[in-house]
Amino acid sequence: MNIFFQSAPTVSRSTHTAILGFMALVLALLQGCAMSPNANPRDPWEPFNRNVSNFNEGLDQAVIKPVATGYQNVTPKIMRTGVNNFFGNISDVWSLVNNVLQLKPAESVETLFRVGVNTTIGLLGLIDVASDLKLEKHTEDFGQTLGFWGVPTGPYVVLPLLGPSTLRDSLALPVDAKGNLVNSLNDVALRNSLITLRLVDLRASFLSAGRLLDAAALDKYSFTRDAYLQRRRGQIFGPRTDVILDEERYDLPASPDAASPEPKSDDALPSGTKITP
Repeated sequence: MNIFFQSAPTVSRSTHTAILGFMALVLALLQGCAMSPNANPRDPWEPFNRNVSNFNEGLDQAVIKPVATGYQNVTPKIMRTGVNNFFGNISDVWSLVNNVLQLKPAESVETLFRVGVNTTIGLLGLIDVASDLKLEKHTEDFGQTLGFWGVPTGPYVVLPLLGPSTLRDSLALPVDAKGNLVNSLNDVALRNSLITLRLVDLRASFLSAGRLLDAAALDKYSFTRDAYLQRRRGQIFGPRTDVILDEERYDLPASPDAASPEPKSDDALPSGTKITP
């Protein structure tokens, strides 16, 4: 299961993440040069993406999943909850920045209070006091901020180690890495330990979902892709019904053989068509 990787923390400083994302994008672009004229418009680099997905899946099954399973088995639930809360509080700081960049005053203020309450009363975020006080969590990243301001999604991309993404979200990764407070720590041993702990804790939280996916999905790759794209669209646009889906068009050359009188999904709607409830 590699659906969890799209939320995984960076494995080193932001420069390493930028290099990794750049290499993956270059390989994807090279693969895209030979794509079929009938390629899925949302996933024109599918052959490359499937290969990377298989690599991620193999690495997960061989190393990451066993470690996460052991962590879940030996670590008391109350400690795992505290670890998850701690990293959630750190991510709220970056969410605050992106809420401000998206001109969301209510969400920004609520997130600011969340960080303040959890950092002080919640002992650096180990206890999620803010949720008990009904302060809602508003998770945002720089990819969502770019989408909010109209930057197109671009094609679907599967990144080595990091998993599902899009061209826009991949380009936003270095900025997200820079906004991660853990990456700003000068103590290399502490920084790497926290990154490893976050990765293991995050993977452990998806163990149950992974078992359901293994049992239910006939094509895990397609299921993961569609779920990721739908989730990202929901994160950016929320319940809005006036969203024009121009960003789901990638200016690919039209294929006469691919013409169809009816779109297969919302993502295939003609430019200018609005979502209706």
